[in-house]
Amino acid sequence: MKIYISEEAIIKHIQHDFQKIYPYLKLEFYRNSHEIGKGSPADERISPDMPIEKVRMANSFGWIDISEHLTAAQLESDFRKGLGLHIQVLRRAGDLWLTTTRTDNRTLKQLNEEGKPAERHRFNFPEEPVE
Repeated sequence: MKIYISEEAIIKHIQHDFQKIYPYLKLEFYRNSHEIGKGSPADERISPDMPIEKVRMANSFGWIDISEHLTAAQLESDFRKGLGLHIQVLRRAGDLWLTTTRTDNRTLKQLNEEGKPAERHRFNFPEEPVE
């Protein structure tokens, strides 16, 4: 599975395309790469309205693999090496988005499954006894 990143792409469009496939994951874009096992500083986050041509470090565009067997670390590396873009994968946890710094070795499929909300079991009172 791949998504196309054009020269004119806007960050929010890339994020949207990714979330159509992985609704419980999110991509955030940053000015610099982060160290392994650490998150990116919030003040380096790039606005979703930013065109990638203003932030990418390489003059590249093209297809990027987002297959479910890739790990978060592999995807982050592919964006950096292939497109000159610094991203971080986040996973949904209730109403929060958590960085995957400690789970970068898990696949996108695993992370997306972990982000699904827990099923709530509805409690029903027993029916009144029939007399």
